[in-house]
Amino acid sequence: MNSERQTAPAPRRIAIVAPARRLDETAAEAVTKLAKSAGVPAELVFHSQCFARSGHFAGADEVRRAALVEVANAPDFDAVWFARGGYGSMRLLDGLTDELGPAALDKVYAGFSDTGALLATLYGAGIGTCVHAPMPANIRLEGGAPAILRTLEFLSAPPPPGRSGPPEAAFNLTILAALCGAPHFPNLAGHVLHLEDVGEYHYRIDRAFAQLAATPWFPALAGVRLGRFSEIPENNIDFGQTGEEIARAWCARAGVEVMADSPIGHDIHNGLVPFGPRPA
Repeated sequence: MNSERQTAPAPRRIAIVAPARRLDETAAEAVTKLAKSAGVPAELVFHSQCFARSGHFAGADEVRRAALVEVANAPDFDAVWFARGGYGSMRLLDGLTDELGPAALDKVYAGFSDTGALLATLYGAGIGTCVHAPMPANIRLEGGAPAILRTLEFLSAPPPPGRSGPPEAAFNLTILAALCGAPHFPNLAGHVLHLEDVGEYHYRIDRAFAQLAATPWFPALAGVRLGRFSEIPENNIDFGQTGEEIARAWCARAGVEVMADSPIGHDIHNGLVPFGPRPA
């Protein structure tokens, strides 16, 4: 009789870096405590760079980039979780994928908002599994704990297999529009594209959609799913359309189907959207 005991798989190791703005130490402590209390089968490793400061950013560009490259290339990490957004990820893109080695190919990369610039670049280069997901900084939102746990549940398990159907991707509208024409922009033709935004005037939402609609890939989308367009400032001249109405008008002009609502947005209900073929 075989008396060998089956051992439980080792906890997945998740590296956290801050490619844009700084993460507060107390937020990192709260996320670590939450993960332990919930019994998440993962080890969270906050890189010291998360707490660096250089003006607006979590350290100078070269510091943030070096931390990201370090954890992406480290074979003992299973996933890279971006700590927070703000602004700064786009400053790290040029030549980034040239610095990523074989270990970076098998990781999961998670974040949203500003860090969508990194997800777009990695996805376009076929590096890892990218997922739009809540980030550690979201612990600061009232009721934000379930959002953090949604991401941790995804990251603490092996990447799910794909199934048939159009691939998907999810972005902040403003970030996606800013990437248009860049060499690191992924080919989204044939995708179901999820879009959301926060804190933008209606005319800026309209301008961003006009920019997307002018690309050759936008009319070739399989469809668009609209997340939440929230905290829209009041303009001194009423634009006359809501964020959703603006989106639908541009999709209609481009001949793109607007599908069911997307769960994404800058709030505690922000959902997960793995890029590429949908998980089973």
